[in-house]
Amino acid sequence: MNLAMIVFFKAFLVVPVAMLPLVNPIAIAPIYLSMTGPLDPVTARRLAKRIAINCFFMLMGAVFVGSYVLDFFGISISIVRVAGGIVVGMAGWKLLNDQSQDKLRSSVAASSHAGQWTKEELQRRSFYPFSFPLTVGPGTIAASVTIGTQMPHKPIDWLVTSLASALGVLATTLVIYFCYRFAHKMERFLGDVGGIVLLRLSAFILVCLGIAISWAGISELIKDLVTELVS
Repeated sequence: MNLAMIVFFKAFLVVPVAMLPLVNPIAIAPIYLSMTGPLDPVTARRLAKRIAINCFFMLMGAVFVGSYVLDFFGISISIVRVAGGIVVGMAGWKLLNDQSQDKLRSSVAASSHAGQWTKEELQRRSFYPFSFPLTVGPGTIAASVTIGTQMPHKPIDWLVTSLASALGVLATTLVIYFCYRFAHKMERFLGDVGGIVLLRLSAFILVCLGIAISWAGISELIKDLVTELVS
């Protein structure tokens, strides 16, 4: 396996590994079901497809545009890596220790019980609250921007990494689609214990990834500081 393939697969795997624990569509599926109620198969498929498309464009924008927005405001990539790694690591730590889902998600789910929704209303709300903030929240956006800061500068490496990252985002949104599309079956298959085990394992991986990202930024800051002191 040549170097380009290694770079490709590494960049491809980083995206779902970083995003899926935060998006956590398996654990969100019961909340999603409680918000939608019983749906016919056609409506369920269309709603899941709309949510997946919305999430795809949000994540792509965060990965490929977010870092340039930060550059516009004069925030260095090293600082973004340190801060983003801390955010990602803290989010993983919260998921690892928290006994409940995100308060925002719970409140959104609770508020949805105020009345029965029509199919047209569900389609109108495919972005809010289903896509944002129920599925893609601030933590996921922060992780996506942090991933974007890891892009190499060499044209060939950037092209390979960008393609791999885009496919990684696509894979992530496909997981979201299938989890929401088959939420009823998945809930019966995993059960409460299976969902908790998967959540905790994913959260631990996320903590490790956050530490690695932060250390990369700290190393760059130390290197820049030493260079300035020597010169």
